[in-house]
Amino acid sequence: MRFYIDDLPVIFPYDYVYPEQYQYMCGLKKSLDSRGHAMLEMPSGTGKTISLLSLIIAYQQFYPGRRKLVYCSRTVPEIDKALAELKRLMEYRRSQGCEDKDFLGLGLTSRKNLCVHPRVSKERKGTVVDAKCRQITASWVRNKAKTEGNIEVCDFFEKLQALEATELLPTGVYTLDDLMDYGRTSGMCPYYLARRVIPFADVIIYSFHYMVDPKVAEMVSKEFEKDSIIVFDEAHNIDSICIDSLSIDLNQRTLRASTDSVERLTERVEEMKSQNSEKLRDEYERLVDGLRDALAAREEDLILANPILPDKVLHEAIPGNIRKAEHFVRFLKRFIEYLKARMRVMHVVAETTPSFLQHIKEITYIERKPLRFCAERLASLVRTLEITDLEEYGALAKVAAFATLCATYDTGFMVLFEPYESDHSTVPNPVLHLACLDAAIAIKPVFQRFHTVIITSGTLSPMEMYPKMLNFVPIVQESLTMTLARQCFAPLVVTRGSDQVTMSSKFEVRNDPAVVRNYGNLLIEMARAVPDGIVAFFPSYLYMESIVAMWNENGVLKDVWKHKLIFVETPDAAETSVALQNYRTACNNGRGAVLLSVARGKVSEGIDFDHNYGRAVIMFGIPYQYTESRILKARLEFMRETHQIRENDFLTFDALRHASQCIGRVLRGKTDYGLMVLADKRYSRSDKRSKLPKWINTCLTETSLNLSTDMAVALTRKFLNLMAQPFDMQAQLGVSMWANEHIVQHGGRGDIVSNAVAAIDGAAGIEAMEVEEVF
Repeated sequence: MRFYIDDLPVIFPYDYVYPEQYQYMCGLKKSLDSRGHAMLEMPSGTGKTISLLSLIIAYQQFYPGRRKLVYCSRTVPEIDKALAELKRLMEYRRSQGCEDKDFLGLGLTSRKNLCVHPRVSKERKGTVVDAKCRQITASWVRNKAKTEGNIEVCDFFEKLQALEATELLPTGVYTLDDLMDYGRTSGMCPYYLARRVIPFADVIIYSFHYMVDPKVAEMVSKEFEKDSIIVFDEAHNIDSICIDSLSIDLNQRTLRASTDSVERLTERVEEMKSQNSEKLRDEYERLVDGLRDALAAREEDLILANPILPDKVLHEAIPGNIRKAEHFVRFLKRFIEYLKARMRVMHVVAETTPSFLQHIKEITYIERKPLRFCAERLASLVRTLEITDLEEYGALAKVAAFATLCATYDTGFMVLFEPYESDHSTVPNPVLHLACLDAAIAIKPVFQRFHTVIITSGTLSPMEMYPKMLNFVPIVQESLTMTLARQCFAPLVVTRGSDQVTMSSKFEVRNDPAVVRNYGNLLIEMARAVPDGIVAFFPSYLYMESIVAMWNENGVLKDVWKHKLIFVETPDAAETSVALQNYRTACNNGRGAVLLSVARGKVSEGIDFDHNYGRAVIMFGIPYQYTESRILKARLEFMRETHQIRENDFLTFDALRHASQCIGRVLRGKTDYGLMVLADKRYSRSDKRSKLPKWINTCLTETSLNLSTDMAVALTRKFLNLMAQPFDMQAQLGVSMWANEHIVQHGGRGDIVSNAVAAIDGAAGIEAMEVEEVF
C-alpha cells in the first residue's frame, strides 16, 4: 500500500498497516525533520523493523541529500533478518514503480562469519580466523610475496585490492549469505569487500559494537557523514553494552601472558635492530610528529585499535620516554610488574583512576602521559615489527587498553582489586577490574557526531531513565500501545498458591519449601492447562538450579513430565541450541514441552516463541541483579551522585525491563496469542507495575492482579477457550488494521487509487506481516 505522512509518500510492502506502525512512522519522521534524537517504544510483534525501514527508505529517496541509514542490531540472526526485510521492501518498491537508482544496502559482521578462504574459513574460533587472515593479507606479507615466491597470500583479497571501490559491488541489497555468494563467484573477499563499500552504501546493518565500541568504531564507522541516521534496534540494554565496551578485567593468567608477549616483543625489536634498523628509526621520526601520522596505514593494517576516541590526543607528539621501541617495551614490563605486585593483596581495594595513577607514580615513577599513549604506541610497534599473529598479543593489548583508559578518564571509572574471582571461591585468584560506571562515555561521540540517533525497542519503559543514563535529549519520546480487535495476550499476576502462601523470589523466602512447592504447583497446573510450549524464566542460573533440584526431590518434575517434556537452558551456548531445537521438535509433534530458562540469558534476548512454540511464559520472581556486587554498588553510587537516580529506582527499572523482555517473547504478532504469567507478589504493587511497558500495563486489569494458582488456571482456561473460537480477520479492519481510507479518517493521506481492500484477503496481509517477527 501507499500512503502519505505530511508530504512524504511511504511505500509499505503489505496490504494493511497497524495503527501503531503508522504512529511509529509519524514519530520517526518528526525526528528526521527536526534532525534530533528519538526514543520510541513499540509493542513486540507489531512489525517494528519493516515500519522503520519503510519510513526511512522513503525519506531517503524522496528528499534531496539521501541521508545514509546505519541500522545497529544485537545478533547476527537479527542482522540477517533486517537485511531480508530490506531486500523484500526494495523489491516491492521496484514493483510499485520506484526507481531508487544506485541503491546499495548491505550488512557487516566478523571475518569468522564472512570468510570464504578454503583454509581459513574452516577455523571455528573467531580470534584464530582473524590471526590467520592477517597472516595472508597484511601489507608487509604481500610486499614480501612479490619478491619471494614461497609466501602465501589471499587470492580473494588480492583481487579486491586490484579494483577501485566504486567497481566492487553492483547496486542492490545483499544479505550476509548473498555477500558470501558474490564473494565466491567474483573471487573477492566478502569481509573486506563490505568494509571497502560501506562509504558508498545507502543502508548499512551491523552490530551495536561497530558503532559504540571505540576499538571497532574507529576502523569501521569513522567515515559516516554527520547527517547519517543512526538506529539502535532492541536497545533496551544499550547502557550495559556501552559500559561493557569500556570495562576491562585482568587476572594473573592475563598478566603472565602479557609478560611472555613483552619478552617476544623484546626479541623482535632486537632482531629488527640488527636486520632493518631503518624501520625503527622511521617510526621514531613519525612518532615525534604525532601518533595519527604514525598510524596512517591502510585500514587492513590497523589491527590494534585505541580503546578511546580522543582525536586531540592522537595529534600530540608521543612522550619521549616511550618513543624508542626498546624504551617502550621496558616501560610495559615495568607497568605489568606493578600490576602483579598490586594483585598480591588479600583484601578488596577500590579506588578512583586518579588515585590509582598517583599510586603508580609514587611506586614506579611512571607518569600519566605515557600511560595514556600505551594502546596507540603498541599498535604502532606491532605494525612496525610486522606482527600478524595477534592472538599471542591479546593479553598485552588488554593491559595497554587498561593503561590508556585509566590515564584518560578521571571520572566515570573505578579500579577494583578483588582477591577472589567470585564470592563463592575459596582459592585465591585475584582479579583487577577497570569498571566503567558511566554509560554516556561510550555513546557520547555518537550523539555529538550525528544529527539523528534513534533508540527503539519493545521494552524501554520507564523511558525517562535512558536520557539520564546516556546524557542526551530526545526530540521525540513515545511509548505506543497495541491496538487489538481481540485481546490476544493475557498478563496475569500470581501472588500466592492455592494454599494462600505468598509467592516471591525475595532472598528471605526464595528457598522456603512452601514457596518452592507453590511455584512447582503453578508449573504443573499450567502444563496441564496450556497446549504446546511453555517457557519459564528464573532470575538467575543459581536460583534455577536450586529450585529444579528441590522440584526433583519433591516430585514436581515427574508431574510435569506427565504432560510435557522438560528442557533446560545452560550457560553453554551449544547445549542451549540443542535444547531449543529439541523443544521446538516437541512442540511441533504435539507432545508439548517446557523450557526452563534464565532472565538475561540467551533465550530471553532475541529468540522468539511464536505461535505453538510459546502459548505461555511464566516469570518466576523478579530478575534483580546480584546487589552485593561491588561494581554494581559503585555504579549505583555514581548514578545517584551524577544523575540523581536512586539505587532502588534503577534496580527495579533494570529488573522489570528484563522481565518485560522475557514475557514479550510469547507474542509475535496479532494473529498469535499467549499468556504472560508474572509469579511474584511484588508485581501486584503499583510502583512495580508502572515500570512495565505501556502496552503490557494497559492490559493488566483488576481481575488479573493478585491471583492464586487456581484462579490463574481458571482464567487461563477461559482465555484459551476464547482464543479457540473462529475469528474473522476482516473484523480487524479499521480497529487494529488500517487501509488507506482509515488513514484518511484519522487525519492522514492515503492513496485511495492504489488501495486493494476489496480485492485482497485481509488475512494474507496480516500473516505476511508476521514473517518479520518469526524466529
